[in-house]
Amino acid sequence: MGETKQPHLNGAYYGPSIPLPSKSYHRPGRGGGGCCCNPFTCCCGCLMNCICTCICQIVFTILIIVGIIALVLWLVFRPNTVKFHVTEASLTEFNINNNTLHYNLALNLTIRNPNKRISIYYDRIEARAFYQGQRFHTVDLQNFYQGKKNTTNLSAEFKGSQLVLLGANEMSKYNEDRTAGRYDIDIKLYLRIRMKFAFVKSTRVKPKIDCDLKIPLSSNSTASEAYEPTRCDFDWR
Repeated sequence: MGETKQPHLNGAYYGPSIPLPSKSYHRPGRGGGGCCCNPFTCCCGCLMNCICTCICQIVFTILIIVGIIALVLWLVFRPNTVKFHVTEASLTEFNINNNTLHYNLALNLTIRNPNKRISIYYDRIEARAFYQGQRFHTVDLQNFYQGKKNTTNLSAEFKGSQLVLLGANEMSKYNEDRTAGRYDIDIKLYLRIRMKFAFVKSTRVKPKIDCDLKIPLSSNSTASEAYEPTRCDFDWR
């Protein structure tokens, strides 16, 4: 029998058909080998991620170092809170007439620095006097430098007149104070200070001192007791 030829092959035999290879797709960033990076080397498409990682690690390291330094300084110097006292108070005038407060108040204060290794620069001391929440006088005290384990004496004088707007409740409290011959007066000190550790000076901080005083009117014989020295509250804010 003769060999049958397929006309579309032009009489030639090419063997069995070869299957086409299947296509595979690889998405960058998935699986192994897509990226290699760590905090110190960056490659492939992870450059930005590596930069962010390095920055975060640097910031975190700096915070740890600063915290360790602060802890070491605290352990070495052991800072104690400065103590403020109003030791003497003289109130010779305090009356309200036509919503105007007339006053004459003199104070003596002591500031005690109990620290052995820390001295203090008092760059500014602003004293404000309040009665029932209303400020009636402000005075600047002398700035000074205070050495280690040192006590400094200051004086402040509040004298003049000031418009005060008191409601019915406040006027009732004022009448009670006038009858008792003793007034609740708040003195607040607003400070700007710098601390000196050996040869290092700190940045300026702004603590506030609150002194809640009960002061008898000196010219009033109804006051049963003299003024008692009062310790003030220290607030770092």
